[in-house]
Amino acid sequence: MKYQAYAADSAEGKLSIRDWELGELGPNEVDIDVDYCGLCHSDVSMLKNHWEMTGYPIVPGHEVVGRVSAKGESVAHLEVGQRVGLGWLAGSCGTCQPCLGGHQNLCADSKGTIVGRAGGFAESVRAEALWAIPLPDGVDSEAAGPLFCGGITVFNPIVQNNISPMDRVAVVGIGGLGHMALQFLNKWGCEVTAFSTSPDKEDQARELGAHHFVNSRDDSQLDKVAGSYDLILSTVNVELDWEKYVAALRPQGTLHLVGAAPKVESSVFALIQGQKSISASPVGSPGITARMVEFSARHHIAPKVEVMPMSEINEAFDKLEKDKPAHRIVLKADFN
Repeated sequence: MKYQAYAADSAEGKLSIRDWELGELGPNEVDIDVDYCGLCHSDVSMLKNHWEMTGYPIVPGHEVVGRVSAKGESVAHLEVGQRVGLGWLAGSCGTCQPCLGGHQNLCADSKGTIVGRAGGFAESVRAEALWAIPLPDGVDSEAAGPLFCGGITVFNPIVQNNISPMDRVAVVGIGGLGHMALQFLNKWGCEVTAFSTSPDKEDQARELGAHHFVNSRDDSQLDKVAGSYDLILSTVNVELDWEKYVAALRPQGTLHLVGAAPKVESSVFALIQGQKSISASPVGSPGITARMVEFSARHHIAPKVEVMPMSEINEAFDKLEKDKPAHRIVLKADFN
């Protein structure tokens, strides 16, 4: 199969359009004609080889929304022409203990959509059919892409931590991840608090679903919320005063990390005393991702996005790195 894709040959190179070719479609795979693909900081990290696992040439893009254009002979649950989404993972082994237990996102042999594979900044992208998640009516194709990376990253902890509508939950950071977490948790029925270092974002946080706001630069405000939360979800990639955040947990509460902060530290006694815990998670399984999409459709939840043509892909990368937009950039395929 031949198609066009945006690829780069080095960490310093620009993305340019070129012909790409895939081999024969596997029995459990699908090809997806790309309509939109979100731009994520992970795309920047892969393009620049920050994680030292990039193979060049690379075609980034892992927040894909499109339509099934071809399917392997063993694919029975998807139809050609059906709308689907694809996120960070495009495959898993299917036979390991996590896979058999429904936790395919924890498979040691999982296949990243842009790790050793061509991603979604292209006319088409290929994946195992299990990871192509059907989009229900009510989910807008233009805005849906970021749900499949940032969205599932913050939705998964709600399920994994058995969060109930009676729980009090705080979200640290209200940017690309946090602004979706606030929406999910509000519709989940929780009492939601937004933590931010930017006091001018309070109105925005409340519009997204926060009932309360804490200026996390103000130690006195942090001290006032000690013992308040069943879950604190940290979406930021910087180190915090972790002792204060552990102190803000209720007994049996959890500090859960989805932002890739360099490290997290706490005295063990602070955890033992209240039977508190620190945990972390990656993206979710196909099953949890499908539940997230259904939940989003039911409650009209969508990421805040800025849409740009895919032909302006290098400008979009520059904007993400330099301007640090508050929410998500989505690129619309405009090959024709």
